[in-house]
Amino acid sequence: MDVLFGIHPVEEALRSGSRRFDHVCVARERHDHRLGEIVTLARSVGVPVRTEPKEALSRLAGTTAHQGVVAIVGERAFLDVDDLLQGEEPRLVLALDGVEDPQNLGALLRTAEGAGVDGVLLTERRSAPLSAVAVKASAGAAEHLRLSRVVNLVRALETLKTRNLWVVGLDERGTTDYDRYDFRSNTVVVMGREGAGLHELVRKTCDRLLRIPMAGKVDSLNVSAAGAVVLYEAARQRRAVASELRAGGAESRRQNRPEKGLGS
Repeated sequence: MDVLFGIHPVEEALRSGSRRFDHVCVARERHDHRLGEIVTLARSVGVPVRTEPKEALSRLAGTTAHQGVVAIVGERAFLDVDDLLQGEEPRLVLALDGVEDPQNLGALLRTAEGAGVDGVLLTERRSAPLSAVAVKASAGAAEHLRLSRVVNLVRALETLKTRNLWVVGLDERGTTDYDRYDFRSNTVVVMGREGAGLHELVRKTCDRLLRIPMAGKVDSLNVSAAGAVVLYEAARQRRAVASELRAGGAESRRQNRPEKGLGS
């Protein structure tokens, strides 16, 4: 069994149905509206709720930063790579090449969910696990994402290529500025490790390397900040396409509508 703690992670896990809950513990000392909402939500989906002293919750969570709520849940189920590709095109997938800090992992997952990413590829080795800390750093957004965890990222990227996705890596040695790339096609965005960036084999697997131009004296951004910049540019472009399609559909309906006249 796993542990989730914090108001947002527990609430979003209850709403998403992504976890099998054993029970939820709430702090006996805390009485407020937000905690009451979680208790009501848990009971509405048949999850037992227990009231425990705050110290007991701290022992369960391994931290005092639990905000008065801890959930005992089943392990998160991961999907096969092909299962990330369900839904309408164009698809946008985020692949993480060994992000090791759980705070960065959580921040990237929060950005991915907000930017409308269709799925996330994680690696099993040399990367941060999807721990309670990472889920809390994502503010619970991780519970709404389609996640796949793979042993060999290069092989997974090659599989996605055969499904007509372009693989682009973010790398300071890239030759294309991120905002000059067309994200309106099926795309996998690959983010590398803190400090070291992409592994060499992963870099060679990418169809193109993108860069974020830096105007100051610092030559790069933190991986979670860089991910936010690139993914929201992709989201902006994809929203523009969706708006054009909606506008085109409305215009088509208008043109095909029978004109009204006398006797109509």
